[in-house]
Amino acid sequence: MSSTDRQPAEDRQSNSYLQIRAAQLEDVSAIAEILADSFHSKVGMLGWAYPLLRLGIYEDVRNRLHTGAFHHVCLVAVNGTAIETAEKFCSSGELLVGTLEIAVRPSSIPWGGNYLRYPYLSNLAVRSSSRRQGVALQLLLSCERVVLDWGFHDIYLHVLENNYQARQLYFKLGYQLHQIDGSWSNRILGRPQQILLHKHLP
Repeated sequence: MSSTDRQPAEDRQSNSYLQIRAAQLEDVSAIAEILADSFHSKVGMLGWAYPLLRLGIYEDVRNRLHTGAFHHVCLVAVNGTAIETAEKFCSSGELLVGTLEIAVRPSSIPWGGNYLRYPYLSNLAVRSSSRRQGVALQLLLSCERVVLDWGFHDIYLHVLENNYQARQLYFKLGYQLHQIDGSWSNRILGRPQQILLHKHLP
């Protein structure tokens, strides 16, 4: 799963109540709920599969956090002033309102036989009740600090060509088109193409 899905952009100023931190194992249930709600529908023909999809997301996130791979971090945005409502809290009692993952991926160089390594952003998602409040913006900015701490100065992500709100946010933050990962099957079936964006960090 990547940030290409239907996650709305966050284009307002950040809120002081937001705290960005690294995810812990006790956050997994809340993270899975946010991701499942952002990338899958509970209604319609495939609504019956939602619990299974959420369980799969839960296991994937839990395994990544449990493994503790080098140069991988899952960030979460926490509402520090949340009043208990019907929202789902993590076991610590905090209300998680957003999440994002960043990992360093290898990329082969066909003509050299060597490997490049590059930071890649994925799974950017915000709780539906907290969208358009600057959550995604703060997660992205925090992600950039992580990348710089790792000693990298470039970051990449995918977005669907028809996800105009997300594209607007990324372009606002300085991301630029790197390439269009189009496929003939997507074109034939009328599916949106994936766009690979790149940002150079000073």
